[in-house]
Amino acid sequence: MSRARELWERVPAPVVDLVLVAVAAVDVWLNMWEYTRLGIALAAVGCAALAFRRRFPLGVFLLTLPLALTQDVAVAVLVALFTLAERSRNRRLLAVCVALSAVASSTPWPLASLTEVGRTMTLVFFVYSLATSIAPVLFGQLIQTHRDLGRRLTEIEEAREHERTLHAQAVLARERAQLAREMHDVVSHQVSLIAVRAGALQVATKDADAKEAARTIRSLSVTTLDELRTMVTLLRASGGNATELTPQPTLADLRKLVESSGTHTELSGELPPAVGTPAQRAVYRTVQEALTNVRKHAPGATACVELWQDGDHVGVTVTNTASTRPSLPLPGSRQGLVGLRERAEILHGTLESGPTAEGGYRVRLRIPLSTD
Repeated sequence: MSRARELWERVPAPVVDLVLVAVAAVDVWLNMWEYTRLGIALAAVGCAALAFRRRFPLGVFLLTLPLALTQDVAVAVLVALFTLAERSRNRRLLAVCVALSAVASSTPWPLASLTEVGRTMTLVFFVYSLATSIAPVLFGQLIQTHRDLGRRLTEIEEAREHERTLHAQAVLARERAQLAREMHDVVSHQVSLIAVRAGALQVATKDADAKEAARTIRSLSVTTLDELRTMVTLLRASGGNATELTPQPTLADLRKLVESSGTHTELSGELPPAVGTPAQRAVYRTVQEALTNVRKHAPGATACVELWQDGDHVGVTVTNTASTRPSLPLPGSRQGLVGLRERAEILHGTLESGPTAEGGYRVRLRIPLSTD
């Protein structure tokens, strides 16, 4: 089944459309009773319109209705209905189109022959046509749902991979910080004692060899302390992965974050140069968490990141529009905004979040200009 589907997806779309046009033309040719000019013109228009069904599904469906009314054909109007159902999410429009298709297919032509057919047979033909028209619509909606589900599964996997990366980075940062504390509190302290004792021995001893040995020990201890300080500084940095050590992000990294967020985002405004490093990190983490939530919970939405200053306070507002596609619940700890709010409180600021009147979501951080 999957092999046949892969082969079908490899067929170019124009080839598929031409085949459908040919099949509809054959259907008309086999079922046309009277070759009148009007009938031939309507058949040509209805069949040729199928070549444009992907770009103008509703227009193509309307062009096939006269053909369904004047001839006993099925392919053209059913293909047009399927294409419309596959691409439209308007259920009311699809219901109206199904009704129009059933009416066009069951109404006798010419209309003067309605009395000859009779109301009962016309009603029977209408019910049969209605059931026939519903089938391609249901199939088209099934294809659309399957496509949406595949896209959601891809987004879920990407979100999970993103969370795994963030979790690994957080664990790595904690391990580095713990190792840095151990090196600073234990190793550095002991090496310092060795240097002090070696210096005292160098001064107190009278033996030349012992004095030289003490001097060497003291010199090596001082060099080791300098190297330990460098290593502690590197370990306290937040690295992107196991082989790369980078400093904590600041406002200079904000544009790169927005561009790599996977969401169509507009960055506006700026903050004064006097913003302290803790405040810069708070702004960065707020934007990072907000854009991650947009990608996870509002697929297809656009976002706006606005930096602003209000007197002695600065902040950032991240607003996203409503999602354009159905979203599925994604795994998460639900602690992202809680952590941001705690960070803001530590800096004597506030973090507000909540839905907007337009169906989107807004996150607003406000902190003092100087937080050092």
